[in-house]
Order: sequence, then structure tokens, then C-alpha cells
Amino acid sequence: MRRTRRMADWCQSSNKFHIRETLTEMVGRARHADDGGTRLSSVANAILLMKTFSDEQSELGISALAERLGLAKSTVHRLASTLVEAGMLEQNKETGKYRLGLAVFELGSLVRRKIDISFEAKPWLMTLREQTGETVDLSILDHGGVVCVNFLESQKVNRISSGIGLRKPVHCTAEGKALIAFQPPVMIERIIHAGLERRTPRTLVDPAQLQDELAKIRARGYATDDEEYELGVRGIAAPISDDSGNSVAAVGVTGPTQRLTKNRLRALARYVNDAAKAISLRLGDRS
Repeated sequence: MRRTRRMADWCQSSNKFHIRETLTEMVGRARHADDGGTRLSSVANAILLMKTFSDEQSELGISALAERLGLAKSTVHRLASTLVEAGMLEQNKETGKYRLGLAVFELGSLVRRKIDISFEAKPWLMTLREQTGETVDLSILDHGGVVCVNFLESQKVNRISSGIGLRKPVHCTAEGKALIAFQPPVMIERIIHAGLERRTPRTLVDPAQLQDELAKIRARGYATDDEEYELGVRGIAAPISDDSGNSVAAVGVTGPTQRLTKNRLRALARYVNDAAKAISLRLGDRS
């Protein structure tokens, strides 16, 4: 059986050697990014400006920013004004100094939410693997696809592999279908309009059939993948909701068809749903 390519080892090793750039290094590198190395790009300027703030210096004036970035005060003032309009910076009316705005906090919260889901779900992923004996994963929607953010591989010899960062289509995977079934109709239509690629002879490529399948998923609370993404592989997944009641992730089980018969798949629904509900409660869902 063909196995899905693994990325987990690569992610772990690359993180080990990741070194955070200093502001000086970033400025030096950005100075040579555009127009033959003659000027900084506006985007690079904006990023560097926001990275100048810290816990120790949460508010800075134009002069201090210009000195740190090596830019003219007029340039920094234009950048700061643009960032204020976008909500990325705020200006203290009393001192005239600038600080990071709420828009930065909102973006950071979005990233933190994804990280928190992966962390909070780990105990239930471990329990689910023990209950099923198969590979389990946690996935989220991202730009029209479904991306694995955590997984635990089956300890059986004949197993299905996954990998953190692995991206799959939503219309032919259990995790993807479990997620889009509970999204607004406009998002579902957008995914259908983008095209339903046929991965195997069992892939649902007819929009009406997919809509019918999503309706069944909403009714029973879980989705299945019956060799729709990869021949010889079946899966089952259930959606995870956050404190707003929105479906933000899916927990799934994947295994070879020899072990995951259709009857076995239906029997696993209870365990998958229990895991999804437990993680949802942990994230604050009370629906």
C-alpha cells in the first residue's frame, strides 16, 4: 500500500536549527531586497517597524523608530500613519508615541488558537489511538484545504502515516468533510466552485452528491472517507467546536481497509465523537 509522505521529522529537525534574526540583521537583509539593493520595500519597512516594539519599550515615538530603523522621519511617519489606519498601530494622544494595535492582537490570537487546539487535544488523541489502534490526527481548514496540525501514528506494522503540515483536499477526506459540513453555505459553494478533483474512482466529484453527503454528516455528526482520497485507506472524523460554537478542527482515525472495514468504521464513530466532544468542551464549547 502506498503510504502518505511523512513530514514530522523534517519539522522537528528544522525547528532545532531555527535562529531568530535580530533587527539589525533583518534591516541589513531587507536593504538589498528591492531595486538592486537601493531601498527598503514598504512591506519590509512595515514589518520591521512593528518588530521594533517590545515588552520593555511598548511605546515609541517617530524619532526613536527612525533611529532604530535607519530611515528618514518622514518615511517612518508615513508608515506609522498607514499602520494606524489599518489598526496595526495605535497612537497615544497624550504623548504622540505609537504602540501595537488591536489588529496585531487579533492576528496573534488566531495563531494562538490553532496552537492551543493542538496542545489541548493531545491527551484525547493518545486515548483515541489506544482505543482504535490506528493512526489519529488533528486537522484544521486552511485556504480551501485541510492541514494536519498534530498526529499520533499507529503502532501496528501495517499502518497509515501522516505528518504535521500535510495538506489534503477537503471534499475527499474524512477530516475535510467533517469540517466543511458545518461551515456556512457560501464557503461550501466556494469550495465546490474551485473544483472537485478526482483522486480515486470513489471520490465524490458531483456537487449534488457532495451536498447530500454533507447533509448526512450534519445529521450523524461524523464523516467517513471510503477510499476517496487514497485506495486501500479508510478514515473517520468528527468536528471540534470552540467557545463560539464554530467548527475549528477535526479529529480523525485512519487505517488500511483490511482492518477498517465499513462495519469497523461505524463502530469507531462512538470513540471519535467522544474525543471531538471532549476537546470541544476543553476549548469552551457548551452547545
